[in-house]
Amino acid sequence: MVLPHGVVQTPAFMPVGTVASVKTVPQSLLEELDAGIILANTYHLYLRPGYELVRRMGGLHRFMSWPRPVLTDSGGFQVFSLNGLRKVTEDGVHFRSHLDGSSHFFSPERSIEVQRALGADIVMAFDECTEYPADRERARSSLEMTLRWAARSRAAFAAGEEAAAGPQSLFGIVQGGMYPDLRRECAERLVEMDFPGYALGGLSVGEPRELTREIIAAALPLLPAGKPRYVMGVGYPEEIVEYAALGVDMMDCVLPTRAARHGLLFTSQGRLNIKNQRYAEDQSPPDPECGCMVCRRYTRAYLRHLAAAREPLSSLLNTLHNLAFYLDTMRSVRDAISMGSLPELLASVRMRARRAEG
Repeated sequence: MVLPHGVVQTPAFMPVGTVASVKTVPQSLLEELDAGIILANTYHLYLRPGYELVRRMGGLHRFMSWPRPVLTDSGGFQVFSLNGLRKVTEDGVHFRSHLDGSSHFFSPERSIEVQRALGADIVMAFDECTEYPADRERARSSLEMTLRWAARSRAAFAAGEEAAAGPQSLFGIVQGGMYPDLRRECAERLVEMDFPGYALGGLSVGEPRELTREIIAAALPLLPAGKPRYVMGVGYPEEIVEYAALGVDMMDCVLPTRAARHGLLFTSQGRLNIKNQRYAEDQSPPDPECGCMVCRRYTRAYLRHLAAAREPLSSLLNTLHNLAFYLDTMRSVRDAISMGSLPELLASVRMRARRAEG
């Protein structure tokens, strides 16, 4: 993907920088990890520090000193998660801030206005995320609302072209709950609107992992292969390889950073809880097959000590390793695609996942 702030090789994994910061990790180290694009959160930046302030600071890239591409989500998922603090209408969503209880309103037009001000390379249409479980009638209603809001997002995006800080691309989002036929219908109708890229939203909201894969496999073939196809909020390392093999171009997930803060490391040998007492005198690196800056320098014993002592460095080192593992996983997928060996890589990842579970 050729974007205003750089070229992104796909399939790509995007570290999540919710409030214009990937938790615990400075931007210089993200560059060393070769993160090609990161995600920032419209809802959180709208509330704090405020999108007008970010605009005055020269946009998100300058504000956070990040020279590479950024994608902003629409805020739809975060508003969806404010159960009891929101009211959805045709116009948009009335909600209360989780910070101070103040009242706010998000519509497709407001979401686009905020994202235009933030200045991300890729912005997302405002959608209604369908909860799980949801019956068919509810999923249909959410699908129709999302399509109407997608059309309004597209119109607002076109109208705001002159006020934009620079070139941006708007992606549409496929909804439809856990009903494959509704997902396919939403994808077809969204493609008729001719967005530069498309996303599958409303996943990883509590459904079984097998169902996530089924929905991706059902909807993805209906999205143009020549445009970026983005699955939002997924997944474990073995899953992102599976999804890339299906044809997904972009993925993001809080798992590598969130798990790191709780002492969970993703490795070539499976998941490793570094807080476990058995690592107290383990002189081996966190992952013997990993060449990241953490595995080259530190032992499991030291990382276990940092976690037990609740030393802030623990979160940084764990996060660096997990992000390196995810980004290296995607690099391996890209290499396998180039060499024509993706089926072999996929078989290897599946076998390793089965061994880890056993």
